[in-house]
Amino acid sequence: MSTASTRLPEGRYGRAADERADRTLKIVGSALGVVLLLLVGWFGYHYVAQNKISGQVIAFEASHDAVRVHLEVRKDADASGYCTLRSQAADGTEVGRADFRFGGHTTRIDQVVTLRTTAPGTTAELLGCHTS
Repeated sequence: MSTASTRLPEGRYGRAADERADRTLKIVGSALGVVLLLLVGWFGYHYVAQNKISGQVIAFEASHDAVRVHLEVRKDADASGYCTLRSQAADGTEVGRADFRFGGHTTRIDQVVTLRTTAPGTTAELLGCHTS
């Protein structure tokens, strides 16, 4: 049971204005959240759908001046591009980096490439593939 002394008078202290501000804030926040989700979705789709060439390192074999890399590339039939590989020494310094170009109408290329190094390499890392 409320009494007149414990209950605030109706329409006083800007209660209706606060409710309007809260509602407006919720609408603006929701709209900004939707815009952010759409923007992230668009960038994600653009990155995945527009990347017409991708690759992965299947295996590698290192020697004192080169690294032989078994590279698998998947691409659209009309796409041509390149994949960038690098090798690092045991201490983490980069000892070799090169771009390997791929073209033609095949959609899957399975090839062994040789990456020349300035010192013995211990890794073969695919940095990325791009259309040209």
